[in-house]
Amino acid sequence: MKKLPLFLIAISLFSCSSDGGTEPVIEDNFIRAADMSYLPLIESEGTIYKHNNTAENAISTLKNAGCNAIRIRLWQNPSDGHSGLTEVKTLAQRVRAAGLKVWLTVHYSDTWADPGSQTKPIAWQSLSFTDLKTAVTIYTTQIMTEINPDIIQIGNEVNDGMLWPEGKLSTNESQYLELVTAATSAVRNKSTTTKIMLHYAGISGSDWFFNKVANVDYDYIGLSYYPIWHGTSLVTLQNTMNTLGQLYNKKVIVAETAYPFTFGYNDYTNNIIGLSSQIIPTYSATNDGQKQYLLAIKNLVKQSSNGLGFCYWGSEWVAFRGPTSTNGSPWENQALWDFTNNSLPAMDAFNAN
Repeated sequence: MKKLPLFLIAISLFSCSSDGGTEPVIEDNFIRAADMSYLPLIESEGTIYKHNNTAENAISTLKNAGCNAIRIRLWQNPSDGHSGLTEVKTLAQRVRAAGLKVWLTVHYSDTWADPGSQTKPIAWQSLSFTDLKTAVTIYTTQIMTEINPDIIQIGNEVNDGMLWPEGKLSTNESQYLELVTAATSAVRNKSTTTKIMLHYAGISGSDWFFNKVANVDYDYIGLSYYPIWHGTSLVTLQNTMNTLGQLYNKKVIVAETAYPFTFGYNDYTNNIIGLSSQIIPTYSATNDGQKQYLLAIKNLVKQSSNGLGFCYWGSEWVAFRGPTSTNGSPWENQALWDFTNNSLPAMDAFNAN
């Protein structure tokens, strides 16, 4: 084949398709992600996101800032349809069309799954353990067939397993391992490129968990880190990442983190964070403090021997139901858009440099 000049090769790699189709995903191995799971709901209620005080597609704003992956939660059969397979598939297509990687967080529940709650989907409640494993296999296969994400989390913050009580790690270790293996096998059977993550909330106890899953076939260690819940020492976070990555020969990602740009509020929904005792003293609850915190997270991951990236959680969760809402956002002071829905300086941390 005739060789193209180097400048033509560069143009062909970075040009977008003229018909408005999917843009190519340029190889970029360090993950700089934002969780945007609420975006379809928030947009459906009329919220307009802005950049430089001008209306702009929120995903475009993130991409232009340097974000290269969007994290999306998936619930099995949510009561209102939000975060269900249909909505998530549509959002994933939108993310991929923008040239970003799709990172799915599969909760294996109809609602929030976290260290304190891992409730089975209603449709699976009466299944035998054998049938529960089969359901996990079928459901995971469906996800892979219909979405085929770049990264898939098998469960969300599974500190003590998932699909309780059968998959509760502290009381049914062998059954949890069977369930997670059913899911990972389904992923491997459908894709040779999708990366599998196991996700632990926090630092304390993470060595216990990852020792338990040492023989599971997965690729990435994911850790949630919020100073309010997991301590204010970034050194401890980095040391934990180094230890886990080296011990288990895995790449490590800060799968969730966030930080306030103010202690104020923009609706009548109680906020998660509102006190100086809940943050790291070095980083104030200001626009610049939020930015410097996220830059610190990015840099410590880059400096970690096995660090692979980070994800900002609740990026989009502004006070979308108005200032008088008591059913709005407990997170608007930690979003990446301010109280006028204008993008914040913290987005600079998504830059590839």
